[in-house]
Parts: sequence; structure tokens; C-alpha cells
Amino acid sequence: MTASALADSILHLTDDGVGLVLDARAGRLPAIAHWGAALGALGDDDLTTLADAAVPVIGSNNPDAPPRLAVLPEHHTGWVGRPGLAGSFADGLAGWSPRFTVEAIDVDGAPAGALHTSGPAEAVFRAVDETGRLHLALTIALLPGGLVRAAARLENHAGETYRLDDLSLCLPVPAEAAEILDFTGQHNLERMPQRRPMTDGIHLRENRRGRTGADSASLLHVGEPGFGFARGRVWAVHTAWSGNHRHYAERVFTGEQVIGGGEVLLPGEITLAPGDAYTSPWVYAAHGDGLDDVARRFHRLVRSWESAPGPERPVTLNVWEAVYFRHDADELIALAEKASALGVERFVLDDGWFGARRDDRAGLGDWVVSPEVWPDGLHPLVDRVRDLGMQFGLWFEPEMVNLDSDVARAHPEWIMAARDELPVESRYQHVLNLAVPGAYDHVKGQLSAILDEYAISYIKWDHNRDLIDAGDRTRGGRPVVSAQTRAFYRLLRELREAHPGLEIESCSSGGGRVDLAVAALTDRVWVSDNSDPHDRQTMARWTAQLLPPEYLGAHIAAPVSHTTGRTMPLSFRAGTAVFGHFGIEWDLGQASPADLQAIEEWIALYKASRGMLLGGDIVRIDTPDPEVVAHGVVAPDRSAALFSVAVLDSVHPDPATRLRLRGLEASARYAVEPLVIGQVPSGLLPPAWWGEASDAATHLRAEYGAHGARTGVTWPGATFTGASLQETGVASPRLHPDNLVLYRLRRVD
Repeated sequence: MTASALADSILHLTDDGVGLVLDARAGRLPAIAHWGAALGALGDDDLTTLADAAVPVIGSNNPDAPPRLAVLPEHHTGWVGRPGLAGSFADGLAGWSPRFTVEAIDVDGAPAGALHTSGPAEAVFRAVDETGRLHLALTIALLPGGLVRAAARLENHAGETYRLDDLSLCLPVPAEAAEILDFTGQHNLERMPQRRPMTDGIHLRENRRGRTGADSASLLHVGEPGFGFARGRVWAVHTAWSGNHRHYAERVFTGEQVIGGGEVLLPGEITLAPGDAYTSPWVYAAHGDGLDDVARRFHRLVRSWESAPGPERPVTLNVWEAVYFRHDADELIALAEKASALGVERFVLDDGWFGARRDDRAGLGDWVVSPEVWPDGLHPLVDRVRDLGMQFGLWFEPEMVNLDSDVARAHPEWIMAARDELPVESRYQHVLNLAVPGAYDHVKGQLSAILDEYAISYIKWDHNRDLIDAGDRTRGGRPVVSAQTRAFYRLLRELREAHPGLEIESCSSGGGRVDLAVAALTDRVWVSDNSDPHDRQTMARWTAQLLPPEYLGAHIAAPVSHTTGRTMPLSFRAGTAVFGHFGIEWDLGQASPADLQAIEEWIALYKASRGMLLGGDIVRIDTPDPEVVAHGVVAPDRSAALFSVAVLDSVHPDPATRLRLRGLEASARYAVEPLVIGQVPSGLLPPAWWGEASDAATHLRAEYGAHGARTGVTWPGATFTGASLQETGVASPRLHPDNLVLYRLRRVD
């Protein structure tokens, strides 16, 4: 990329309808003069005028010069909101309120030489504080697809230690961004949306669990009041970090608003000796017209990664809810044979195969196959699974330890604790301190030995407790969450490098570790330990705000939910799971012949459609009744789509308003075919109804059943334009609660 510049640098980056203008004139840290819709071609004078106009007007009783809000906000400018950097030197001088001067700017690795830079690019602003003791490299990029990301590296050039308390980055948002949306949740109910107005002060979401957490804000959005999936301008921020972290939205009394994030550092956790440096997590930010536009920007980033798994995700069977800790080779081999006959492509053995792990009170940390349960090792099972043409996967929880384990007895100093006494137990387990070299080598060595001995294609990587009193006992209880998080990333990288092709799932009490940092080193996330489709409809809907569907593990569970006790029809369970990385979490030995036939049909439907389901654009539909959940996936070339309409409870009015199906080519014509309607018997519909679609899976009858749908569908064979489906729509089905309809759309012109 070519660049020209003034000494007063103003950089203009633009891509995919997004514009970013960075003002770093007079050697000051960069401030964002514009972040939002693309501005088109701008000349030097235009950019200077724009940057000047972005400076706030001085108000009553304010500093004589307007406060300057940089991406790393500085207190000395008069900014009275949250500062970007907090820390101090032991001598107490200056370091607590540094004043940085930018000495060099690189754009895409070359010295900046232009005021105006078109297209996506990465700029690095290299600055030094007034004492020369702190050096800062602030990286800000506009990525292909329109996402912004920023990170900072702080280096100590003094002759004494610098204690870093906080480093957070932020981006300004306009006054019309007056409503906040982020997420909360709990185990078995992750990523529940919550809204509130933007008011003066700070909306601060700090996660101190030592992992991302089921109640993490995940993405913090601000937007025009009432923004939805397809309407309203939205700005969003995500902190890509799997340890302690924050998201925040702030409005100061002068009206300026920001959203930002960073790592939450425990007291004394980061001390920079002379020559040491700290690098913050990436903070990602997105702007779009509606939540779907924001989500698709994140999806395009994730799909652009070299490690991205792609849409051909194997159908997976996990045996946890089939056998729990009851491991029997003959029973598991029989399950594998049944699964293979249905079309399953990956078989995963869950918890209970190692050490003394006959229940959840012993064995964690001893990653050696139990001779008591598996006298011949895992070879009989692994070999049979492979002979059946399936991949084999295995469960681990590498960062955790039971006190009743060989490793805990041999090395109690490897267990995290802030004092001599151990922290409160959770799920009968504690945390191994991977920042201790011996503990790291132990875990890596035992995992590597298993991966070397067996043909394992997939790891389910669990993490089932929060980090409480997470101290390093080999260093007097010093806090160690940040170091643990970095050691976890290192372990993932080294295992993948040593075993090319190995896939890893991030599972943390279900969906407790879902963020872009862990996603970049793994291949999927487990959305929740709760596979009840009634709850999964909402959890999958909002997890997809960050990650595309091919990353979202989604399984058909047993008829009676393991976690909620609800009894759900198979059509609802499977029709919910088919919109993610599809699989089964059910004892197939207990399934009826009719159920097995239906599962086989669902697997066939998924295989026939996964290129689109896991490679297309998600579309979520705003409905007037929150109990009606409508969404779909549209092929990138707009030639086909699959939409789902689920009813979670009784609705009023019944039926609901018309369904407006978005994301299609406006001038194209589409045939709309209901594949599944409610809880109805299995069987083929007449070929005349389906035409070319009859060669996919067996479809469920459309007749009204005792527990089925009252659809009133009267338009088999009709076609609609994309514009009419979006603007006028089609009639909503009448469904009993916890039922759904799937519509397949095929372009016919």
C-alpha cells in the first residue's frame, strides 16, 4: 500500500462500507475523528476540516482547551473519564499520568507518508512519554470486512520497576447511540441479552472469573434506540481475551461517549522490570446497520483465518449423556456401530477414561488411560471407531486437578492459591498453575503421549470452574490469571503444531469460554451444557452475534432434557441443532426404531445442506412477539436459503404477524417449501409437492397431527420474488409451543 503524509498525520481508512479517520496531528496519540459509514473519497483539505470539526466545543467551567480523547485516553489532556493507562513507578513520579508524544507512524509496515490511505490497513503509532521511561506502540487497524481492532504494547525503559494497574482502549460513538445491549447469563443459560439506556456515567462489565464466563458481556453494543437485527445504526466492541477482562460504555458530562475494553489486572499482577513489556489483548470494534450487519463482519473475520474449519463439519456423537462415567468397551463399541449406521462421522469419548476418574471427585490431572476400566487401553474402541470410517475424539480438562490425584499428591505447590490454604472448591476440583514450568510440562507431556499413541482427531477441551484466589504458590501467592491465560494459549498452539489436523473444541462448563482469542486457536465452541432446544434457540441466536454457525456445537439431545427436564419433540430438537455444527448427545441404545430413522433423515438433510448452513450468511428476523424466534441462513450467491420459525410459548395474537424473510436477491424468484412442520409423523410428502427437493432427506408430513402444526399452508408450487418475501412476507404458521417450521427456499428463475 502506498502512503503520503503531512507532518500532522491524519489517516483515512475505509473498507466494506466503513470509514475510520485517525487524527494524530502535532505528535499526539491518535484520536478517532470518524468511525462509522464510509465517507467516500476525501482530499487533504476535507480530512483536515473533518478532524477540526470533531474537536468538542469548550463548555462552561471546563478546561480552556478542549479535552482530547485518544484511543488510549490520557488524563493530562483534561479527559475526566476512564483513563487508558493506570500505573506507577516506585518513586511515585509522573508514571501515573504519562504524556505521550508520537515519534513515528507506520502503515502496513512502512513509514507513513500520506495524509490519506485508502482501503483496509494497519497503523502503528510509536510514542514515548515525557520522561523517556515509558514507550508505547499503539496498533489500530481497519480489517478487510470493516472491523476495527486495536492493541497496545507498553515497554519500561526506566531503571526501576513499573507497576501496571490497567490498560484499556476505547472508541468514540455518537450521541444517537443512546441504547446499550450486552449479555449476561449463567451455567446452562449463556448469553442472555439485556438492554438499558445510555446515561451519564459508566456501564462497566468486569469479568473476574479467570475465564470468559457464562455471564460475560461478550459483545457490548450501543446504537440508535430500538435497534434490531435489520434496523438502526449500531457500534459494538469485543475484548478478545479468555481471562479476566472488561467491556464498558461511558458518557461524560460534556456528552462525549465511548465504548472500550481490555484485560482486568489483579493487584500487582503485572510489574514491568527494566526492559519488560506488556501487550494488551486485541479489542475489536464493529459498526453496522443492524445487529446482523455487525455479526456478519465478525463472521467474515473468523472465516478469513487460515485455521478456520470451513463448512464441511463432521456429524458428531458425544457419549456423555449416554454413559456418563459408566465406561464399558462393549457398550461403547455398540454405540459406535449404531452411530456409524446412521451417518455419524465423529465419535467422542467424554469424561471418565483416565486415572481414578470413576466419578467427579478424583483423577483430574492424571491424563493416563485407566487400566482398571480399559485393560487393553483405548485401542479396542479407537480401532473400531476408525474401522467404521469415523474420527475419534477424546475429552480432557487440562487446566484442572482433583486433590485425589497422583499429580496433586506429588506437587501440591502446582495448585493455584493466594495463601497456604487452598481456595474454596468448586465441582471438587482446583486449578493447576500452568505458569509453573513443571506443571506446564506435566500437562503437555501427558496430553502429547495420548495424542501420540492414539489416532485422535478431536479434543473436547473442558474448563469447569472459575479461578478464585488464583495465586502462584511458588511465588508467595502472586496473582497469576494473566500468566495462566497466556500459558493456555501457548499450550493450544504447541499441541496443534505438533499434531497437524487436530481439532479442538472450547468447552468451559458449556459456553463459559467463548471469545475471539480462544476461537482463533480452536475449531468450535460448546454453546452450552444445556441442549434443550427451548433454551438453545435463544443461546444459539446470540452466540452467533460473535461466531459463525460452523463454530457452534449443536446436538440433538434425549427426548427428556438432561438439564431442564422438559420433554421435547424430535423435530424441535433436530430442527434447532441443524443450524450449527450438528451432532447427537443421546443414548442411541434407548432410541426407538422410528427415532433412529428420523435421526438418519436429519443427518442426511444436514449433510446435503451444510455447505450453505455453515458457509452462508445468517439472517435473524425481528418479530413482534419474543416467543416467536425466526432466523435462517442464506447462501452467499443468494441461490438458496433455509429458514426456521420456532414458537417457544403461547402467543398473542395467534397466529403471529407475517414472516418477512430477508437477505434474498430482490429481483429473483424463489420457491418456498416447508420441510418440517411441527411435531408430526415421519414420511414422504407427495413428490408433486416437493419436485426437485424430494431427493434430500425424508420430509415430515404437512397434515395436521394430534401434537402438530396448524399451518394453513396453501401455496405449494408457488414462487415469490425476494422483494415480496422481504417486504410483504408469508403467513406465519400456527404452532403449539416448542415446535418449529423449516422453510427451504430455492431460486427458480
